[in-house]
Amino acid sequence: MNQDYIVPNEWSLIEEGFQPAKVKSSESLFSIGNGAMGQRATFEEHYSGATFQGSYIAGVYYPDKTRVGWWKNGYPEYFAKVLNAPNWIGINVLVNGEMLDLNTCKSVEDFRRELNMKEGWHQRSFKATLPNNVQIKVTATRFLSLEIDEVGAIKYEVTPLNTSAEITFLPYVDGGITNEDTNWDDAFWDVYKTEAQNDFGYVVSKTNKTEYHVCTGMISTLFLNNEKLTIAPQENIEALKATFSYTIEAKKGETAAIEKMGGYVTSLNYKAENLVEASLKVLSNASKIGFDALLEKQKEAWASIWEMADVTIDGDVKAQQGIRFNIFHLNQTYSGKDARLNIGPKGFTGEKYGGSTYWDTEAYCIPFYMATKDDKVARNLLKYRYNHLSKAIENAEKLGFKNGAALYPMVTMNGEESHNEWEITFEEIHRNGSMVYAIYNYVRYSGDYSYIPEMGLEVMIAIARFWHQRANFSTAKNKYVILGVTGPNEYENNVNNNWFTNYIAKWCIEYATENIEKVKLEYASDYERVISKAKLSSEEIKQWLEVAQNMYFPYSEEHQVFLQQDGFLDKELITVANLSKDERPINQKWSWDRILRSPYIKQADTLQGFYFFEAHFSKEELARHFDFYEPFTVHESSLSPCVHSIQAAVLNKMEQAYNFYLRTSRLDLDDYNKEVHEGLHITSMAGTWMSIVEGFGGMRIKDGNLTFETRIPKQWKAFSFKVNFRGSIVKVDVSHQETTFTVVGEEDLKIELNGKEVEVKATSTTI
Repeated sequence: MNQDYIVPNEWSLIEEGFQPAKVKSSESLFSIGNGAMGQRATFEEHYSGATFQGSYIAGVYYPDKTRVGWWKNGYPEYFAKVLNAPNWIGINVLVNGEMLDLNTCKSVEDFRRELNMKEGWHQRSFKATLPNNVQIKVTATRFLSLEIDEVGAIKYEVTPLNTSAEITFLPYVDGGITNEDTNWDDAFWDVYKTEAQNDFGYVVSKTNKTEYHVCTGMISTLFLNNEKLTIAPQENIEALKATFSYTIEAKKGETAAIEKMGGYVTSLNYKAENLVEASLKVLSNASKIGFDALLEKQKEAWASIWEMADVTIDGDVKAQQGIRFNIFHLNQTYSGKDARLNIGPKGFTGEKYGGSTYWDTEAYCIPFYMATKDDKVARNLLKYRYNHLSKAIENAEKLGFKNGAALYPMVTMNGEESHNEWEITFEEIHRNGSMVYAIYNYVRYSGDYSYIPEMGLEVMIAIARFWHQRANFSTAKNKYVILGVTGPNEYENNVNNNWFTNYIAKWCIEYATENIEKVKLEYASDYERVISKAKLSSEEIKQWLEVAQNMYFPYSEEHQVFLQQDGFLDKELITVANLSKDERPINQKWSWDRILRSPYIKQADTLQGFYFFEAHFSKEELARHFDFYEPFTVHESSLSPCVHSIQAAVLNKMEQAYNFYLRTSRLDLDDYNKEVHEGLHITSMAGTWMSIVEGFGGMRIKDGNLTFETRIPKQWKAFSFKVNFRGSIVKVDVSHQETTFTVVGEEDLKIELNGKEVEVKATSTTI
């Protein structure tokens, strides 16, 4: 834990007291989004202190030219950058001609910031004394509408406290925006139109290279003591910015307010020539509905989300706040409405990692979306990868692979590889296996096998071809080996025979072969189509199986564990317990050379395989591997604590499981890795949900049925969650005394609890 200033609360994040040093951290934590766009929680008014203004539009990116010290053949031409979009939230405020700026005020009192996760809004309030000695009270509330996902709404209220004052609101839209994350300081945006029509101001811009066109618009309404005012604005139209000016005379104690509707319409959904008209229409509609009524719709939309997605924890407020914070941001980032979109590791909260799609989606996120939403949402995530199959084949061809072998990208926006670190981009190939694992996970959970003959089998064949070609036969070992890889533990690069990579390669080939046979028997027309398209022969499949059945797995007889990679035991095996805290985190304190030679593990690696393929190993084998590898794990990846929490729970190491849960659920809230100012760790938040449902809830799918092996931390009185399973909603309530189930659906369910079958009668009653 590196910070502790967020007030514990079950449904809200609350910050009390103005702390300039915490502004950028809070901008990340209090971020808001609606699946189509999002923004950091920067102040609406001018702020001259340290800040990171960021607004982002789903699916809009820039191909920033790769920057490396030594170019190698095969490098991607660009790194896909999520774009800091034109800023629509700005409302500068003048009080008797003095600019409101919390960084220059004589005093700031009663500062309070709240992110209400239950209802989906952000609010900031404070009292400030300006340099001209006017004291004011400010309340600023905003949200991004789930009802109309191209619109955000702000209500900004100013009350003079010690004198009457002239309040001037200066709402603006600004296209003169730059990215913090840029390789060459290129101009990402070209603003080509800035105009105003009555109270409607807008900036029309396009991205360079990719040519996404975006209209950023605003419409404002003014009030005095809740009475609507009719004020003709003064306009200031510049090349990159449109600003309106409204002045209200407010007596001492009166409240002047502006309601601003703003947001984006893009060429993803409209013709470029129709964007201004579309922006005016959507913002006018929102303005007619009004801030308060639109906020009520927001509350209703979030109530519907929480009805299915909520996890309750009784007796531990920080744990409760943590899981809801994670669930809230997952739903802000991805709604599942649009199969063109995916889940960036920073979501809408920052620019690190390019904001693109990683293997995190398949390995960590799909279970959350399967269980808390309709199956179609998870299917859309799989369809996203199917739609990128041709690009994955191109990625492999650039590296010399043939015959339709596919290498899915480490980072992408459109299926093309756009990550530029060689040891990650071309060596962290286990991600290919996660594409197939996600299909397997989806089918076993949903029971929807149709995805495989329709789309999934093509993906499996292309990936099996990759593994067949990537492995080579070692005469010394008389086995097939996979050389020069980086496993999930990115603190080991260019190693040979990473156990997890070899294991998932073997499994992918066998799973593909199994499904080729099943589709042949049960979906003859799909089989003919796919086999013809892939030009797949029985001889080729035989060659795949030769590799899978003779794959090499490094093993230590001394320790009775699979080795993370061939040379792991050559390291100086000093555990984390014997590593000085002053040297943590090692990724910020050590040279990369020293890290690579150390035994320290960034996240679950061999243990990731034991998590994916738990049924392949005994609990005793898991215990040996957990006890061997966890003491070397520094958990400096956001994806690490959740897997370890689940496995600790399986092994009944409940104190460890609980501590790992707290770390994963409050990773950003407590800034464990000293980087929250850069944005949140969105994809790992799905792992937080898994640590409760799969860890403490012990939920698994066996032979098409739900099974649970429940455990409860001593710090909790009870916990509960719901899962949407094959058309039924199952609510699980766990206390120290018992576990109970409630099922809403058309059929009774047979559920296994702690090894015993329980029949649960279905009810139509809402739970």
